[in-house]
Amino acid sequence: MTRPLRWLPWALAIATIVGHLGWPFVTGADRAILTVATVTTCFLASATHAWLWRGPRWTAGYLATTLGLGWAGEAFGTATGLLFGSYHYTDALGPALLGVPLVIPMAWAMTAYPCLLAVQSLVRSQWATALVGGYLLATWDLFLDPQMVGEGYWVWHRAERTLPGIPGIPVENYVGWVIVAVAMMAVLTGLPRADVPSGMPSLLMTWLLVSNVFANVVFFGRPLVALWGGVLMGAVVVPWWLSGQRRQRATQRLVQKQPPTQTAPVASTP
Repeated sequence: MTRPLRWLPWALAIATIVGHLGWPFVTGADRAILTVATVTTCFLASATHAWLWRGPRWTAGYLATTLGLGWAGEAFGTATGLLFGSYHYTDALGPALLGVPLVIPMAWAMTAYPCLLAVQSLVRSQWATALVGGYLLATWDLFLDPQMVGEGYWVWHRAERTLPGIPGIPVENYVGWVIVAVAMMAVLTGLPRADVPSGMPSLLMTWLLVSNVFANVVFFGRPLVALWGGVLMGAVVVPWWLSGQRRQRATQRLVQKQPPTQTAPVASTP
């Protein structure tokens, strides 16, 4: 792997962050375009990281699972109103297939990848990975739905039961997210595990948590959304941070304990 290729996921992740930083300062159609652009760069960051470090076969399985289940769940939900509640997408997010904008399954895929890496570093069991990973992925929607509904990208037809501080979005939506996310993670756990560099995925998860808490408090005036999402997502992300720090310190101690390499003397030539 050449050095420029190793930096490609990082460049795409940084482009995503730059786009998010500009999001509060644009409006209307420009904000919708920026939304689609940042989902695309974040999706490509996850996909290229998987391709470079886990290979094309693993990446094909990951993309088929996340894009396929993400789209199928949304298509079923919009058609029947049974999974997430009764809702529909507007045309603000671009081309759609069976009422689901194509960018939506990309959003599922872009977040599922760092969630999978985070949870696999904390637990070993496939069932635990599926349950905790699905939980972590679903917590992202606590931030996402209020923001996107506020922009009119999708519309709820009714919301009789809601979470405190998150009006207009039914509790069933979050139940549906947990169901689809756990199913998605359960399939992903069938792919081979491997220890791969997790710096870029860790950056994405950190950014999703910190930026959404900050934006909901400072820009959007939704402190309870920040509280819900910050506490529930942080319950997994913070232990991931701490475990990463522990592994780094353990590696440094191991390196320090290694004896210096002895070089055999070289015989002089006449």
